[in-house]
Amino acid sequence: MQKIYVKPKDYWMNDPNGFIYYKGMYHLFYQCFPYAPRWGRMHWGHVVSKDLVNWEEQGIALFPSKTDDRSGCFSGSAIEEDGKMQLYYTGVNYLTENPEDINLCVDEHFVSAQLMITSEDGIHFDNIKDKKTVIPVIHDADIGDARHTRDPKVWKDGDIWYMVLGSTINDKQGKLLFFTSTDGEEWKFENSVTRENFGWMWECPDYFKIGDKKLLSTSVQGLEGGIWEDRNVYQSGYFEIEGDILGEYKLSEYHLWDYGFDYYAPQSFETEDGRRIHISWMGMPDCEEYSNPTIQTGWQHCFTFPREIFEKDGKICQRPIRELEEKKHLVSDVKGMLAGEGYPVYEMTISDITKNRFKVILSEKLILDYADGKFRMHFTDQDKTSVSSGRSMRYVEVEEVENLKILADTSSVEVFVNDGEYVFSTRYYPEVYKLQAEAVGAQITLSEIM
Repeated sequence: MQKIYVKPKDYWMNDPNGFIYYKGMYHLFYQCFPYAPRWGRMHWGHVVSKDLVNWEEQGIALFPSKTDDRSGCFSGSAIEEDGKMQLYYTGVNYLTENPEDINLCVDEHFVSAQLMITSEDGIHFDNIKDKKTVIPVIHDADIGDARHTRDPKVWKDGDIWYMVLGSTINDKQGKLLFFTSTDGEEWKFENSVTRENFGWMWECPDYFKIGDKKLLSTSVQGLEGGIWEDRNVYQSGYFEIEGDILGEYKLSEYHLWDYGFDYYAPQSFETEDGRRIHISWMGMPDCEEYSNPTIQTGWQHCFTFPREIFEKDGKICQRPIRELEEKKHLVSDVKGMLAGEGYPVYEMTISDITKNRFKVILSEKLILDYADGKFRMHFTDQDKTSVSSGRSMRYVEVEEVENLKILADTSSVEVFVNDGEYVFSTRYYPEVYKLQAEAVGAQITLSEIM
């Protein structure tokens, strides 16, 4: 049972949606199938928090209820306007008399539209008359795809509303579509952003600034060959942008948000004090070797811990949100070596690492180390019934590892390398909670999270 990570009570969870601070509370929605621990007809679950660490379940916020969303409420975002919360999301309509047949989504017999709904209090979204289709199914193939256009991220800049959608052209070239509006309901297509021969579908888009850097985040499906052979089936990362997303632009190389096993579909928002926080789905079920044993206790998947995105020495980095500090209780602060047992929820830091000499073993079979110019996260046992549940290795090429921060919950681990320049996430399923860290001359601290 996860303690600090958002997880479903007893059903399936995937993409985070509608991340927002509203009327003194943090709200987080998510795609879910609330009737079984498997993928199905999507609804939106809802949790709230005062501190981004402790979350309270609010039940189901969105149900499929109109023609344009009768087969599922897919991903989207939230925005506050005139004291009200507005949710924007993708509605899916299977082209059949049976909207429950999930095979039709796989078989491409569906269309997608973009909807919105308004709530007076951010809790109740039960009046289906409030649902409005704001962007109908796109039938112009030069703009986007009738099926694979989804995941609206909406924001305002002055009096202008902006929306970015993920899409594809002929199932061969992923792209992002940008729209503008003066009222949040009538939308005008402005521009698309793409890169040739870089994945067939770009989804779960986001756009924001970190300092002077403009970042365009998207999760890409269909990256194959070369370096992608050693990565996940689908990737989540960002481009730095030069120019204007509504006009002439130039994209940087694609940077991954996370190099581990479990990370997809991040969504961000800006806090009242100006921090950019994002959270992601901690699941990659389409990896053939992976089966999630939590299904035995009635639930599947969870989210990463919220991360702050920041810039350091010109690099985009990530770290656990500062609100976690109040939950930590120092257990050990030693040099060189640390061993412990019986701590399922903790943070461990290793600082002042020299000459890449370190090794960390978690629950006897998950190893973090450096070899052949690579920081590695790897399991010693890839059997599906082991701690790894079938996982093998992920790595990043890096000249030097100076420090590590490890955040662990009962079945989740996130590792922040070099002040979060690189991050590795994975689910794992220990029978015993043991940890061992060796790093000659380095300072090692262990804090239990209460």
